[in-house]
Amino acid sequence: MTYSVMKAAMLPDALTRRLGENFQMADYALLTGQDRQVLSQQARVLVVNGESTVTEDFIARFPALELIAVFGVGYDGVDVAAAQRRGIRVSNTPDVLTDDVADMAMGLMLAASRQIVGAQRFIEQGGWDDGGYPWTKKVSGGRLGIVGMGRIGHAIAKRAAAFDMVIAYHDYRRQPDSRWQYFDAIAELAAASDYLMVCVNGGEKTRSLINAPIMAALGSEGILINIARGTVVDEADLIQALDSGAIGGAGLDVFSNEPHVPAALFNRPNVVITPHMSSATHATRKAMSDLVFDNVAAYLAGRPLLSPVAPY
Repeated sequence: MTYSVMKAAMLPDALTRRLGENFQMADYALLTGQDRQVLSQQARVLVVNGESTVTEDFIARFPALELIAVFGVGYDGVDVAAAQRRGIRVSNTPDVLTDDVADMAMGLMLAASRQIVGAQRFIEQGGWDDGGYPWTKKVSGGRLGIVGMGRIGHAIAKRAAAFDMVIAYHDYRRQPDSRWQYFDAIAELAAASDYLMVCVNGGEKTRSLINAPIMAALGSEGILINIARGTVVDEADLIQALDSGAIGGAGLDVFSNEPHVPAALFNRPNVVITPHMSSATHATRKAMSDLVFDNVAAYLAGRPLLSPVAPY
């Protein structure tokens, strides 16, 4: 029996069952010794998730590998260049999670600016008995800067327009058909924003892209929202900016060393944190699972991938 599919990360149970029912699949984490070595030699498809680290050395353990199927839109943990040097294709799950992530971005912006979580704690701790909660920051009509105007950035801009926000953006290039103001420099965008929304890809190219100078430009009333990757924001700089009042608050769904979140971010009324759950709705996780399965099924049947990652 040849095991063509190797599961090498946590996946939804329904997807794991479906892969196992339709293909000969092994779970790398459950294999030991000779079994791991033998089955790794057979695997044509490696299924991982968006938080997986798939290095060139790890890829080399699978000499028959032809496809790395990523459950997630982000694939910065996968050494795509190394995979492509070996002729290995990579797929991900774009588009199907765009709406959920954009919704979460707006939710974090509202929650951080209006201090919704802090206000709940205020009630629970009996603070309302002594007077009302301190006034907070208005969102509607505010200035929104978006760092990374891809699918998710566009979806956020569409939602923000309904809040009558003034929208501007930074990307690696100006988008000629965009109706929003473009900034060449992130610091200039931050200085012109009340809210700075981070939507770029992760990876070494964007590591600590949002750092102390950017936060200083955002200013003492500005609020930072990150639904991209934790590595994009320098967490030490962020904590220092919050401590010093250099920025007004933050809404964070992603962190540098997940699932470990710095305790310095806890119990701040102007900071809202969530456990990397932007795409974690039943409908979207099913759609992501379906796309992973369809990519694997198409590839093994000799059909084109539905959502291939473009060559580096």
